[in-house]
Formats: sequence, structure tokens, C-alpha cells
Amino acid sequence: MANQPVLKGVHHSARPTWKLRETVEFYRDKLGLPLVHAISARGWGPSNHPDFLHFFFDSGQHSTIAFFYYINTEQPDYTQPVADYRYEATHTAWRVDSREELLAWRERLESQGIALIFQIRHELIESIYFNDPNGYYLEITIQERPMDALDAEDATRTLEAAMALEDGLQAGDDAFTSIDQVWRAKARAIDPGADDELALYVLDAPEFSPLVQAAQQASGVHLEKLGNGYWKITTEDALVFERKQLGFVPALWNAALTGGFVGQVSEFDRYRLQISRGEQ
Repeated sequence: MANQPVLKGVHHSARPTWKLRETVEFYRDKLGLPLVHAISARGWGPSNHPDFLHFFFDSGQHSTIAFFYYINTEQPDYTQPVADYRYEATHTAWRVDSREELLAWRERLESQGIALIFQIRHELIESIYFNDPNGYYLEITIQERPMDALDAEDATRTLEAAMALEDGLQAGDDAFTSIDQVWRAKARAIDPGADDELALYVLDAPEFSPLVQAAQQASGVHLEKLGNGYWKITTEDALVFERKQLGFVPALWNAALTGGFVGQVSEFDRYRLQISRGEQ
């Protein structure tokens, strides 16, 4: 599109706090993020809007993290932190440039008495997670490799498959109950002319290469490199993968089928994955 406007990154994210001192001392003193700006105002437009403070901490690369402190107000129940994946989905992730920096941040958190929730490697990032005094989820991450055109194309195939399933759900035509439905639909989009009853598609990316290597070493397994950025793995019987053999961390193991597949997942636990013929 001509004259397409372009964003230049995140200026700030903002959330409410009812713990003014704890929030300031956490971000400024414990994390070491400079306090760079504050707004104080008598209300804001609507007559029922309370007086407030709005303050900003520098989080690098011209970005800030900001908070609202509403004076003389009670914290609503719906803003209270809860141990639930839906609450934790809303979070802030900061980027560092090396694993050494990531480990240095972990050391700083521990030295400041900030509890680490966990450190985990995802598909192409490795992160540490922790909470601020408000219970907000925070992440510091290193990206292992750049995202490229292949990643974007794969993301499009994934989301197109999922959106079609959601459309069917909203129209009352079908149920959308599992990620396997997305992966099967994605497989059909990747390889539309195929008539295989059992196939696994693997994105040609470093993090998924152990699947390809395992297929190369397995007997009775056929491996084909497609021209669209995927490997295709087929066999007459069943495809079996052992997590220990692949060396996958849990996040990668749970995403092992993200390239799409044809067949049914007849076994999947912490240690073993089997794809068989047929469809559940």
C-alpha cells in the first residue's frame, strides 16, 4: 500500500497501581530503571475521574513502562492478581542482546530478593519471568535468531487456519476445541495436493531441526524438502518421537507439531509422541 504509515516501536505501556511506594522502589531502585517523567492532574475529563499521578520509567531503546496511581480510590476486585493463565497472558517482555545479559539480570533479581518464577526456552527466545509488587507478570528475554520471511509466512498459515475454525464456530457449523484442528488445516494449506494419510510437516528453522534429524535416522521414514519452507515426513506405519532423543525443552516439545500434520495423535505425554493413521 502506498504511503503506508509505519510504527517506530513501543513508547510506553501503562497499568494502574494502588501501591505507589512499592512500585516506585521496585522499578527505580531494585530494577534500576530511571524515573524519567511524571504527570500529576486534578481529574481528567469526566467529572467522576479521580485525581491521579502518571509516571514513567525508562526501559531502554526510547521505550518506557508507566503506571497510574488514582488518589483516594479502592482497588477493584477485577484488578487483583490471580494465579491463572488468562491473567498471566497480559505481561511486559523486555529484550536483551545476549545470554550473558539475561543471566546478569537473573543475578540482579536474585540479589534484590525478587523471586524468579522460572527460566525457560521457547521456540526462538529464552526468558526469565518474575512479578512486580502489583502482581504484574514481567519477562526479560533474548531472541536466539532474527524472525524472517519464513516465520511470517508460517504465522500467516497458522492464523488463517485458526481464524477459519473460529469463523465456523461462530457460525454454528463446527466445534473448535483443540490445536490439532489448526495443525491439520495448516497441513492441507502447506501441501494442498497431497493425499497422504499420515504426514508431519516441519518448518525449516533451527529450533525444529531435531525432528528432521530424527526422521533421517529412522528406518522406514521418508523425508522430503518441500519448496515452501517445510520438510515433509511420511511413513507407512506410525511416526514416533522421543523427547529425550530430540533434546526438546518443554515449550518446544509442546509445539513439535506446529508445522502441521495429517493423521491422529495416538500418544502424547512428557516423553513420547506418536502420530498414527486416521483422524480423531
